[in-house]
Amino acid sequence: MDNSLSTTPTEIKRIEQVTGTIKVRGVNHYYEWIRQPGTTEKPVMVFVHGWGGSSRYWRSTAEALSDNYDCLLYDLRGFGRSKLPEDNLSLSYELEEYAEDLKVLLDGLKLEKVYMNSHSMGASIGALFSTMYPEKLERSILTCNGIFEYNKLAFAAFHKLGGYVVKFRYNWFLKVPFAPRLFMARFLHRPIDKLEKIAFLEDFLLADYEAASGTIYTSVSKKAVETMPKKFAEISVPTLLVSGEKDIIIPAEMGQEAARLNDKIEYVEMAKTAHFPMLEDKETYLTKVKEFLSL
Repeated sequence: MDNSLSTTPTEIKRIEQVTGTIKVRGVNHYYEWIRQPGTTEKPVMVFVHGWGGSSRYWRSTAEALSDNYDCLLYDLRGFGRSKLPEDNLSLSYELEEYAEDLKVLLDGLKLEKVYMNSHSMGASIGALFSTMYPEKLERSILTCNGIFEYNKLAFAAFHKLGGYVVKFRYNWFLKVPFAPRLFMARFLHRPIDKLEKIAFLEDFLLADYEAASGTIYTSVSKKAVETMPKKFAEISVPTLLVSGEKDIIIPAEMGQEAARLNDKIEYVEMAKTAHFPMLEDKETYLTKVKEFLSL
């Protein structure tokens, strides 16, 4: 386990980052705590990242919320630093399985009830978790998620393209000038820090092939189209759904459609942001989240 201290440049406060691994259903999962040292124990907020990424893009949000929460970040099975074992496990890449991973993770860390902030594919996992284990949640934030309409030809084309993208990944991409910027261009409307772009490309190259390709099929599928509207309607915990106005990955209309299914879901659309509103407009994102959490 590694302990380190850092200080954010915009706020005079110390942030403690404590990292570790824990075995979850046969897979070592990387996790880290971001909190303020020397303070009393606070409510826990767990962060769930999206496809191809890792927990590290949540760090700035977690640091900003560490005044009020002990923040738990972790890498999904097969992504980031949560490596799959060489022996073939019987676990599938269905999103319900990832929700089950989260339950086992929380139990393993002896966390009875948490707040949750999840993003993109991770927000689909978060929505499923909300209906599978509502007793584990105080409140939930779903960032950039919604309801898809099924289109057989479009889905087939997406899966084919996604398969190629995952198959043909090379570490030398990181040495190509402007590669991180080009890689992130489709996800952003506003610029983000250069180091954050590099981190995204690094995480994409690091993702396990089976996990990355498997979740392409389970997150965008006929089953998901049929299942997710029911799950959104079943959510019983107070939930905030945040969309980016300019998001072309999961357009805001899809978020609006999901929110209309349940009066437990509060909907916010952030202007001039795309698929990473928490990084494109950090101040507004934090304001909306804190208002929802009554901070």
